[in-house]
Amino acid sequence: MYFTLQSMGHAMQDLEHALSDIKTLRSQLARSTPFRGYSASAFAATGILAMAAAGVQTWLLPQPNRDVESFVALWVITAMLAGLIIGLDVIARSRRAHLGLANEMIYTALEQLLPAGVAGALLTYVILRFAPEVAWMLPGLWQVMLSLGIFAACRSLPAPLVSLGVWYLATGLVCLAVGHDFPLSALAMGVPFGVGQLLAAGLIHKYGVVDGDE
Repeated sequence: MYFTLQSMGHAMQDLEHALSDIKTLRSQLARSTPFRGYSASAFAATGILAMAAAGVQTWLLPQPNRDVESFVALWVITAMLAGLIIGLDVIARSRRAHLGLANEMIYTALEQLLPAGVAGALLTYVILRFAPEVAWMLPGLWQVMLSLGIFAACRSLPAPLVSLGVWYLATGLVCLAVGHDFPLSALAMGVPFGVGQLLAAGLIHKYGVVDGDE
């Protein structure tokens, strides 16, 4: 009886090791496989959304530097809606494009993008809480943070999409350079994010970073 229990224990350990090896292998495979869960239509929709949000800001917040909290709220809501549009589309397309590897591919994409998003959110909180006088820097900082996330994710995407990270880095630096003279301008958000997302849509469509039904 003792030897039977001991054999069962060894068998369970072997099974756990095998499952762990399979999980590691799937994770490594996901990291080395080009991600095909993005679609041009979803990114184009978020570009239009960014331009619409800029229009809403112009209408409702003609002097956003006097109501920074409303400015941040507007663009946080816009970012959440954009994330929802892309996220739902990614889940659906990944399950078709990557089949059994879909979950690992989605988790890998999140791991690449999430640090920049969390850093941007924390940076926004710290500025609003402790240094509201430099809130005019937020549009530029958001764009720089997004560029870092894109650079991190580009290892699983075709090389031309690096240009999207370059776009957001360049526009972010321009906003930081001149933003003090045009604090929290709608153009500083609508143009970089609107054009940037439409650029992403064009690159995704051209280089086929989608599943076959696009």
